[in-house]
Amino acid sequence: MLEEVERWLSTRSWSVTDRSPHRILAAKQRTGQTVSVVLPALDEEETVGDIVAVIRRDLVERLPLVDEIVVVDSGSTDRTSEVAAAAGARVVHRDDILPRIPAVPGKGEVLWRSLLVTGGDIVCFVDADLREFSSDFVSGIVGPLLTDPDVDLVKAMYDRPLLTGPEGPGGGRTAGQGGRVTELMARPLLNMHWPQLAGFVQPLGGEYAARRSLLERLPFPVGYGVELGMLVDALHLVGLDALAQVDVGVRKHRHQDGQALGRMAAAIYRTAQLRLARGHLVRPSLTQFERGADGFEPRTYSVDTEERPPMAEIAEYTHRRVA
Repeated sequence: MLEEVERWLSTRSWSVTDRSPHRILAAKQRTGQTVSVVLPALDEEETVGDIVAVIRRDLVERLPLVDEIVVVDSGSTDRTSEVAAAAGARVVHRDDILPRIPAVPGKGEVLWRSLLVTGGDIVCFVDADLREFSSDFVSGIVGPLLTDPDVDLVKAMYDRPLLTGPEGPGGGRTAGQGGRVTELMARPLLNMHWPQLAGFVQPLGGEYAARRSLLERLPFPVGYGVELGMLVDALHLVGLDALAQVDVGVRKHRHQDGQALGRMAAAIYRTAQLRLARGHLVRPSLTQFERGADGFEPRTYSVDTEERPPMAEIAEYTHRRVA
């Protein structure tokens, strides 16, 4: 491991217990910074309400740390919007944000558009499929941004047990077996091409917080590559010491099947490849196989290739900030 990374691990990797809630709140009150929590959601009626309710109870009512909770619905066909609103979130539909630019499917698309409908100086992203959610996922990663002006982006780190039983095959839980795309795709890419980022435990994790002043300068891959792209681009913009991670415990969520993970890995590779060699494009598609009546049948999927420009370049965003 690079000596720089070893030093970074000792100075920019923390535990959620390193900052008490009252210390974080005091820093927020002293600096006047505001905090927005964004949950990108697509058909998450089973989990989104509990997440919103926990954040509201712990970090709005008991400890006034969070100023707004926004769920951005990207086209749910279930009761995601109703459940989120009932739990206390402000719900915004993806297609209603910046209608001048037609929306495309993808998580990164939703995160990018969320900057237009939130106002916090610090924006905290939380996936909407988490189970047994703890508000430590929010306070833990927001804390360093409120207490340390030199930190611009904080990723959550955690154990990711591979849930089985009622939520998967087999029964029980396998510790440390989640994060398969991280271990098979993202971590090798980062170690080989951006070794300064080798210290991140969960580089693809969906729970992270950043200063708006950084987020508005970053391009956003529209799909699954958004987390890797954001980390790499932030490294180049603000440097390693402005990045950090906080251990928040255990993350439990719905796991995807192997083919879905393959498509995710392809999008992440594509994001990395664009950053390694702008203009040298590989075939933006992935062929997988499924057994059908006559044997294995090919299924070809397009790989996310589009990226949204930095929000600071969007006229509607600039006008909103001036107003």
